[in-house]
Amino acid sequence: MALHPSALPDFPWDSLTPYRERALQHPGGLVDLSVGTPVDPTPQVVRDALIAAADAPGYPQTYGTPELRETVAAWFARRRGVPDVDPAGVLPTVGSKEMVALLPALLGIGEGHTVVHPTAAYPTYDVGARLAGATPRPADEVDEWAGDRSVRLVWVNSPSNPTGAVLSREELKEVVDAAREIGAVVASDECYAELPWEEPWASEGVPSILDPAVAGGSHQGLLSVYSLSKQSNLAGYRAAFVAGDPAIVGRLLEVRKHAGFIMPAPVQAAMAAALADDSHVEAQREVYRGRRELLKPALESAGFRVERSQAGLYLWSTRDEDCWDTLGELADRGIIVAPGAFYGEAARRHVRVALTATDERIEEAARRLAKSE
Repeated sequence: MALHPSALPDFPWDSLTPYRERALQHPGGLVDLSVGTPVDPTPQVVRDALIAAADAPGYPQTYGTPELRETVAAWFARRRGVPDVDPAGVLPTVGSKEMVALLPALLGIGEGHTVVHPTAAYPTYDVGARLAGATPRPADEVDEWAGDRSVRLVWVNSPSNPTGAVLSREELKEVVDAAREIGAVVASDECYAELPWEEPWASEGVPSILDPAVAGGSHQGLLSVYSLSKQSNLAGYRAAFVAGDPAIVGRLLEVRKHAGFIMPAPVQAAMAAALADDSHVEAQREVYRGRRELLKPALESAGFRVERSQAGLYLWSTRDEDCWDTLGELADRGIIVAPGAFYGEAARRHVRVALTATDERIEEAARRLAKSE
């Protein structure tokens, strides 16, 4: 496993500093809609489970407790329409970002290999390829990489960060079939799956890469990457998992045992409690729904067009101008958002507006957007 930190780009969020300072001058204070970090309380059922498991003097299991892995499998069957997840193919991870960043290296991908990811994408897909010494390739159409045997890993992100777009079962199956033809792994980042807003996903649910209609009766070569940060306000717990092909999970497990990548035992217990309880997820979804229903029309009244945004925690917005011009104008209103440039060249004329602020701050943002200042 070769890591190449010298190949990394500058950390993009540092470039927001001057805009943040500008926004802080607003007399009503800063409204930060740039980062998707939860602001609502961690559910009591989760905190209770963490406290109950706080006496943990021994080393935890890298593989995760049998209870946790079985709970993940039951969650897939109950919430995602995937009845055949093998608990042997489940592995807890210390947040999902570390898995996104390290997966190419953990799979032995390196120089001469290609990692495919969406054109408007979470930057860590690109970073993970570079860390491993591989070549990142932005691509949205299967035809752009199908048949290329240098491709060893294909990232899918549905619902998308930043755009909120959802891929159908048919679209996911096309990716799976093409990847299997060349022996590539498909990893699907699905951490916004419990936050669908538009039909048909709001009633049917967001499909997983492990869905029987997508996977064709086998999880071979497939991984679902999931985080509880969004659905359960557990960003501070770093509670996530990967599930799918037991053979691939076994390879990841061996490396993680040697490297000491282990989720703390109390967090494993808290994670199992969170996945077993649907009520807090549904309640939190309604909180975000209220914020979305306030912020979306406010953006539209200010001349924005909200595109895609079928699911997730963001409104993918444009006024058909360079994202940095948009950022500056919003900063003058005391509002900070994420520039589309963070997510690739294809996204430079959009901004990502997060729903992760308090009700009071969302209301203030809506007021400022509706008012000419």
